[in-house]
Amino acid sequence: MTDLQRSKLLVTRTLPRLSQARLDKGFDGVDIVQWKEDRAIPRQEFLKLAKGADGILCLLTDKIDAELLDAAGPQLKVVSTMSVGYDHVTVSELEARKIALGITPGVLTEATADTTVLLVLSAARRLREGVDAVIQGKWGTWSPTWLLGSQLTDKTVGIVGLGRIGVAVAKRLKAFGVQKFVYHGTRPKKDAEKEVGGEFEFVDMDRLLKESDVICVCCALTDKTKNMFNYEAFSKMKDTVVFVNTARGGLVEQDGLIRALREGKLGSVGLDVTVPEPLPTDSELLSFPNCIVLPHIGSGTLETRTAMSEIAIENVLSGIKGERLPHPHDE
Repeated sequence: MTDLQRSKLLVTRTLPRLSQARLDKGFDGVDIVQWKEDRAIPRQEFLKLAKGADGILCLLTDKIDAELLDAAGPQLKVVSTMSVGYDHVTVSELEARKIALGITPGVLTEATADTTVLLVLSAARRLREGVDAVIQGKWGTWSPTWLLGSQLTDKTVGIVGLGRIGVAVAKRLKAFGVQKFVYHGTRPKKDAEKEVGGEFEFVDMDRLLKESDVICVCCALTDKTKNMFNYEAFSKMKDTVVFVNTARGGLVEQDGLIRALREGKLGSVGLDVTVPEPLPTDSELLSFPNCIVLPHIGSGTLETRTAMSEIAIENVLSGIKGERLPHPHDE
């Protein structure tokens, strides 16, 4: 494979077992440099190791910007991120330098949808408070009024972003007797509505905020959606709402969320993503018994992470060879 000779591939983290075995075996004509410590690669180390790379396989924790691309050099052909979202990448810089960008679409849909439903049910049924009661010895005799949560039967669920994950979430929640789905996004999606079935309606954001008993955030983080869930948005919701975000932390203006929780404007909250990540242990978010925070494990199954890493490998190898990426970001 002469077109791969003397190529350098930088991988910024250890991959799941099967994919890591592929890297350890190596690829013809490719020198692999890999950061194998169990933490995000430090910035200065990233800049140093990127020098001379023809391809970079990175994670969403790795900032890909002009400084990094300058450090890598003009020979860089491809950046392959092991994620669907790419808000950590300055796309305009890659495009200006004709560097391909690969992502891992589709494969994390099911796992992330599972996590979304997990948080909906956990928040609605006050799981954190229940577990804490058992651990802290607060579990007394059975009471007809203690730790009453809410169920999904006959409720209205609002989905912000009816893409692959949004559809998968709706399919799962439908089984719990949801009466109606309302959704908001860039446009109505009749095919998605038919795929899920049941009562669906495309609505403006204000109506979704006001009418939903449960709100699931499943949209991408962009300049337009950043901080879209702020104090004003939370103030429009029902004070019994179950609010769940498994997309990106930057979609939520976190100080506004904390204020809304402090003032009792929300029923319960489930988060798999925050700003920053990891969330400091002294964050006020963790002080609210009706707020459950997970450590960004939405796609955290062995099956999904292996599929993601395999796609990321194929993307970066194709880019190094100058071939079209199997999964480019703009497809």
